[in-house]
Amino acid sequence: MLFANFNQDFSCISVGTRKGYSITNCDPFGRVYTMNDGARGIVEMLFCTSLIALVGAADQPQSSPRKLQIVNTKRQSMICELLFPSSILAVKLNRKTLVIVLEVEIYIYDISNMRLLHIIETTPNPEATCALSPSADNSYLAYPSPVPSPTTQSPSQASTSQVPPSSHQSGDVLLFSTRTLTVANVIQAHKSPISFLSINSTGTMLATASDKGTVIRVWSIPGAEKLYQFRRGTREARIYSINFNVVSSLLAVSSAHDTVHIFKLGPQKAPREGSAGMDGGYEAFADERKRSGVSLRRKSLQMTKSLSHSVGGYLPNTLTEMWEPSRDFAFLRLPTSGARCIVALSGTLPQVMVISSEGYFYSYNIDLENGGECSLMKQYR
Repeated sequence: MLFANFNQDFSCISVGTRKGYSITNCDPFGRVYTMNDGARGIVEMLFCTSLIALVGAADQPQSSPRKLQIVNTKRQSMICELLFPSSILAVKLNRKTLVIVLEVEIYIYDISNMRLLHIIETTPNPEATCALSPSADNSYLAYPSPVPSPTTQSPSQASTSQVPPSSHQSGDVLLFSTRTLTVANVIQAHKSPISFLSINSTGTMLATASDKGTVIRVWSIPGAEKLYQFRRGTREARIYSINFNVVSSLLAVSSAHDTVHIFKLGPQKAPREGSAGMDGGYEAFADERKRSGVSLRRKSLQMTKSLSHSVGGYLPNTLTEMWEPSRDFAFLRLPTSGARCIVALSGTLPQVMVISSEGYFYSYNIDLENGGECSLMKQYR
């Protein structure tokens, strides 16, 4: 498996392999389309329509990673082909906009006629870190802000085009309106370089993570107000996916630590038993079972929380934010260790869906009232 992703409303999965690509329905689970036409490194759907964006993953001209193909699976027809100057790293779509991400450029097209609208020059972005609003009416593109950022450095400082891929990158995010083709805002999201971005279904919230992966923040679009701050854990981890559910009441996060965290967007309940530590959900639960002196630790944390409430107004932001992030509402442990996973929340059922790089699809039940550990319901391959 070379590629896998959910569509915009998490009802289908698109998969690319060395033989071709396939489309699978999530509920009921089952493959609905297969085409063996050569290696596919990117396969992106436009909701549940027959429009598919394809990028190759081989040396042959037909399967070149520089070539984008837009196909209609229902009519078995090619709509258009576009060749780019370097490898295509990501493709994003909504009902009005097509975005093509190269390492140092982003191309924006009108999807109705495939007319090129705009080209954005970026700092080197080898991981294609970006997000496009699924909403065509509130359509924003988010990507790591060029260095120097308008909010952090003066225009007289060094040009961005000479910055190596991983050096001196800021933790700022640039919001770009794909409707007006103008910069809407710049968000000072993190102190470390940005590693993952996700926009909710209505294009009103942006979730961000840095390369540390310990804290997830949620911002308003386009106002850039910080709405939520969540603690994934204290150990650094690469973030593999972040997705809001369709109604933006939950946020699911997967990382290299084999635990998926689900955070609640809204008034937070008191931390459940076993998750009062600085680690998120399962990690704290497991740590507490192994450690001695649990009761003393709890008392110490309670005193710290009380103290933070009383003196929080006098502390600098960097210190108070260490105490502020909310812990996860629910979590799940993946059956296998080491696999890269993408997580999403069902739009119709109380379920968490996981795609594994090993080719597995997992469906977990989530208690929407009480949270806690999610239970594995179904597993397919």
